[in-house]
Amino acid sequence: MMIVAQLVVRQLDEDVKSGLQRRARVHGRSMEEEAREILRDAVRSDRGAPVRLGTAIASRFKGIGINCGAVELRDYPVRVADLDAP
Repeated sequence: MMIVAQLVVRQLDEDVKSGLQRRARVHGRSMEEEAREILRDAVRSDRGAPVRLGTAIASRFKGIGINCGAVELRDYPVRVADLDAP
């Protein structure tokens, strides 16, 4: 047996309501079903804080004996690579 919860949203801005109605129409759903789908998507995509690229790379190679330091490049200006240089 599945337990189904209810949620009441009060004081919803009129432009949000209009946008929800528009989205529902585009997707061929009721406003209620559109809101459910938006909430499902939000919960699915929110699996915790996003992992930064450097952190992901460091965790991938953690514990395999590589101990060379890496230069932190945060806050350095972006430069275009010179691919014609010898």
